[in-house]
Amino acid sequence: MEIGERIRKYRLQKDFSQEQLATRVAISRVSLTQIEKGERRVTSDELARLCDVLDVEANILLGRSYESEVVIGKPARAKESRTPYTESLRINVPRKHMEKFKEVLIYILNKVGAKPNIGESVIYKLLYFIDFDFYEKYEEQLIGATYIKNRYGPTPIEFRKIVEGMLGHEIIKVQDKYFSYPQTKYLPTREADLTKLGAHEVEMIDRVVGKLSVMNAAQISDYSHNDVPWLTAEQGKVIEYESVFYRTPAYSVRKYEPETV
Repeated sequence: MEIGERIRKYRLQKDFSQEQLATRVAISRVSLTQIEKGERRVTSDELARLCDVLDVEANILLGRSYESEVVIGKPARAKESRTPYTESLRINVPRKHMEKFKEVLIYILNKVGAKPNIGESVIYKLLYFIDFDFYEKYEEQLIGATYIKNRYGPTPIEFRKIVEGMLGHEIIKVQDKYFSYPQTKYLPTREADLTKLGAHEVEMIDRVVGKLSVMNAAQISDYSHNDVPWLTAEQGKVIEYESVFYRTPAYSVRKYEPETV
């Protein structure tokens, strides 16, 4: 897939028209059309702005890093690399995990989704800290999503696939701006089914949301960049849950006994 086709793919995922994306990237619609058709090269400055607006890594647009495939409720099957520079990652989401993911997302959106600073990027980080804090404290998974290390912080791979199935009847998607920056928001159309969440799970969600939902996208991204799981992962690769047990005190949610010699 050429870079123009990838740009078009992520533009459509964001529900941007060519005119909307061109305006946000500060180029003409004709230029964007030429880029998507492979008739014009992308400058480095344009590539950086496209990555910012589309919320995607430059290596992915350039075809040098993997794109993931999310499958709901089907057995996972590894796929071979297509080139020496690209890998593909197939993520299987069991129905049970998908339902919990949905209820956690709906619960978060009911609590803070309408706040002006809460866009898609902030939601990614809230889910990450909910998942990783819960794993550190209880040594079991809450949602158990798969997070990739991107330059803006952890990104849950399963998010888009699950949200696609919720749009129109459980949540609505709104394209907005936060100050001068484009923002994708999600608003719930129902309450969360708390029978699918344990009391200790709700307590963890409330703790994370209460602490971090005051941050905007840049602030929570910077905050996530100092967490050991993100620091120890390779760029564009999966962030390992086990790394939470090496967190610094500022991020840890457990009290560890000092080691004795």
